[in-house]
Amino acid sequence: MRSLATSALPLLLAALLSGCAEAGTPIQTVHNVDLPRFMGRWYVIGIIPTRFERGSHNPVETYRLDRKGNVCTWYRYRPDRFDAPVKLLKSTGLVVPGTGNAEWKVRFFGLFKAQYKVGWLAPDYNQVLIVRDARDYLWYMARTPTVAESDYQAMLARAGTLGYDVDRIERVPQRWPETDAGRDTFHGDCK
Repeated sequence: MRSLATSALPLLLAALLSGCAEAGTPIQTVHNVDLPRFMGRWYVIGIIPTRFERGSHNPVETYRLDRKGNVCTWYRYRPDRFDAPVKLLKSTGLVVPGTGNAEWKVRFFGLFKAQYKVGWLAPDYNQVLIVRDARDYLWYMARTPTVAESDYQAMLARAGTLGYDVDRIERVPQRWPETDAGRDTFHGDCK
């Protein structure tokens, strides 16, 4: 069994390296995010992955507001294949004041913070594009595990307009419903 330090090493390296990436021209966020409406389950459809997200199958981000008004975030995935055991990674989103809730600093292990910007959000809150000024990572998520091909292509066009190299964006394997013991594991406690 791998120790916590060994298991967390890829995440820590990604956090450290992301802090070293040069930021490009700041990306304009959406004007406002209704946080209670934004909370819930988001299926990851397309991604420029961090080191720990590479090879993820059925990844889902789940957001919940904690008692302090911070965003309790759980990244749920199956590493490398659909039948792998479910893994959960917890982080905390701290909303940046004056951003209309559209920019967060996401804290991992209480030590490292990474930028999280809502670069595009569908008016009905069914799809979102999360971006960073460094243009090193990207997450395209939806309330459902699949989207229309036209929506996926529109996301690629949006990402390109924001200065991303769209050739780096990977379509994420999603296959639902799941039938094994981990099928209902999407989050843990928010304290």
